[in-house]
Amino acid sequence: MNSILQTILNEIIGFLSLGGIIEMFKTGDFSRLSTLSGLLGTLYTLIPALLVFEIVSALIMRRFSRSHYQIPFLVYVLNRFISVFVSFGMVGFCIGLFEKHAIFKSSVTWYWFIYGYIVWEFGHFIYHYLGHKVRLFWCLHSTHHTPQEMNLFVNHAHFFLEAPYADVIRTTVCILLGVSPTMLFLIMAIDGLWGSFIHIGDNIAKNARLGFLNKIILTPSHHRVHHAKNPLYMDTNFCNLLNIWDRVFKTYQDEMYDVKIEYGITREMKPNSLWDSYFGEFVCLFKDMAAAPGIKNKLLYVVMPPGWSHKGDHKTAKVTKEAYLQESRSHIAEGVGS
Repeated sequence: MNSILQTILNEIIGFLSLGGIIEMFKTGDFSRLSTLSGLLGTLYTLIPALLVFEIVSALIMRRFSRSHYQIPFLVYVLNRFISVFVSFGMVGFCIGLFEKHAIFKSSVTWYWFIYGYIVWEFGHFIYHYLGHKVRLFWCLHSTHHTPQEMNLFVNHAHFFLEAPYADVIRTTVCILLGVSPTMLFLIMAIDGLWGSFIHIGDNIAKNARLGFLNKIILTPSHHRVHHAKNPLYMDTNFCNLLNIWDRVFKTYQDEMYDVKIEYGITREMKPNSLWDSYFGEFVCLFKDMAAAPGIKNKLLYVVMPPGWSHKGDHKTAKVTKEAYLQESRSHIAEGVGS
């Protein structure tokens, strides 16, 4: 019984990122706060603290709904259970495999940090874009998009295999383009912190545009747009902090005041179903493959975008958005004509 209670306590401490702080107070050694990595580790406690505050404020305002947190929480627990048996060292593996093939070597300086972050965002963009445009990768990524409300727990709702393939892409891009491993780990720490924060719910930040920052970086408002299933918002804002690559590849989208965000994915889901959230897209993929004639069509379902059909009646995000924009233009033209 004591070991079970200790395990639960360790999980709570780990989730709240309190291990480092507890150790500092135990030893009385606060020197880790003088280092960037130690300071970032301490700042990580702000995210779970904000999550607790988010839940408490929702309870006080009587806006709390268990369904808003149930699936992300169950996915988090499931992933923690699986991680006991499956351990990935993909970042270290890719560094060891590709570092000798880097086009040049960078150092740990402020200007190489800027370069490294731009490269990291490029790698993140590639991974994230593929997660929406390749059906197999969407099956992994869709779990993160199934919650129908935005809150900080959504950051923990991921299929357990998504992180390894994401890290392979991002790390490989960075190492081959000369980002030093030391700089890479620093960038990953900062990016992880911001990546958690941008899932903040409207209990804390109703208007998540963050003032002038909305024109400079990707804010929680931009990421709420990314999680929307509205036709206008689909497949946009793939970056995490710097919006440079979304602007380059024309996937950047601001939150519009007259288009209210609708969260979730476009297909109808079973309410509060962990199974459907975690495996539902795989089931749909297998059904489409089974019904498709010929090996070519079956394989195309794996690599083509979600919504692609061998019959030609595609319902991809691109087709859906084009139809929406065409309809919007028609309404505007009618309004001008009248």
